[in-house]
Formats: sequence, structure tokens, C-alpha cells
Amino acid sequence: MIGFYMLIGAISILSWFVSNQLKKKFKKYSQVHLRNGMNGAEIATKMLSDNGIYDVKVISTPGRLTDHYNPKDKTVNLSESVYSQRNAASAAVAAHEVGHAVQHAKAYRYLTMRSQLVPIVSITSKFSQWLVIGGIILGATSGATGLGFYIAVTGLVFMGLATIFSFITLPVEYDASNRALVWLKNKNMVTPQEFEGSKDALKWAARTYLVAALGSLAMLLYWGMQILGDRD
Repeated sequence: MIGFYMLIGAISILSWFVSNQLKKKFKKYSQVHLRNGMNGAEIATKMLSDNGIYDVKVISTPGRLTDHYNPKDKTVNLSESVYSQRNAASAAVAAHEVGHAVQHAKAYRYLTMRSQLVPIVSITSKFSQWLVIGGIILGATSGATGLGFYIAVTGLVFMGLATIFSFITLPVEYDASNRALVWLKNKNMVTPQEFEGSKDALKWAARTYLVAALGSLAMLLYWGMQILGDRD
């Protein structure tokens, strides 16, 4: 179990570092005010229009860093600060979320795959670790080929689905950021300084998903070795 705690510790430290950097970057670029005077909601609305999307609403949602695109009701949900503020960070987030709306409109395959996995992973992720640990404990009494082993393997499969989901999320997020940055630059929505701030902010936002994916893979490999490595 020492290896497990070391792994958890390493992942937690890396996650904390990236999250802390992200907060610092957004705080920094929230001070870079847009010369065009547009707020996040206006940026999002214009990007939707420029991409010929007129059936998606831009709305404000409570909280901080709660920005997301909802494909079910076709809404770009911007946190209160992003919705109303006029700075490089808000422009980046607003354009990024519209990037997801553009993906949806164009049937971007990775977004489609992720959407299909959401209802499955939302259920399996709740039980995966309990099944793995419970199966290992039960296996200690029932033997390597007993009921405990099959319960643990089921948990491992559930974990694998979550890992696949986290890696499918990566191209979805990076592509949305790329769409956002290309639009911001090509439409001259931001100055070069503002563009660099938006680019840097989105870079660190994407790294949070990368860390999550690597953490999920590391956990899968660790438990996989615990369950399958000692069968002989």
C-alpha cells in the first residue's frame, strides 16, 4: 500500500501545482483589459454568429471556473465573472466554450464519443474503486480465481472506462482552445498582448485535463498490477 500512497501523493502534488498556476494565470490576465471593450458574453455571441450558429444561447452560471458548454440544451454557460468582465482571461474562456459549440455543430468525433461515454462513466466511476478494493480484500480469502478476483476485475474495467474517457477529453479540450485562439486572432478580436494572455491561460487550463488523464492512467496501471500481477 506504500506504493499506492506515494502515487496518490505525487498525483496530488502535480494536480495542485497545475491548479495553482492556472489560478495565477487567470488572475494575471484578468488585469489585461480588452481594447475592444467586449465582455465574455459578447465575445461568445459574436463567435457563435461568425460560425453560423444561431440556436445556441449564452447564459451566466453561478460560481467560479464553472464555465462549460451543454450540448443537451445548447447553451454556453459562462461563470459570472467571465460573462461580465472585459479582459483577456474572459475572452479566452468564452471563446473556448464556444469552441465546444462549434465542435457540436460540426459533429466533431471526439466530442461525440465523449458525450456517448458520459452516462456510462458517471455511473461506473462511482463504484470502480470500491469494487477493486473490495474484490482484493475478498480475494485474500477466496483465492486468486475466486469471486473476489472477478469483482476486482469488474472494478478495473470500470476504471478503464474512466481512463478512456479522460484521454478522449484531451483532444476535445485542446481542439476547442485551438478553435478559440484561431478565431480571436483571425477576427482581430484581441491585440497581440491580449492574444498571448489568452493563449497562456488556455494552455494551463488544458494542462489540468492532461494531469487528470495521467493520474487516471497511473491509478489504472497500479491497480491492474495489484490484481493481475500476482495471479501465479
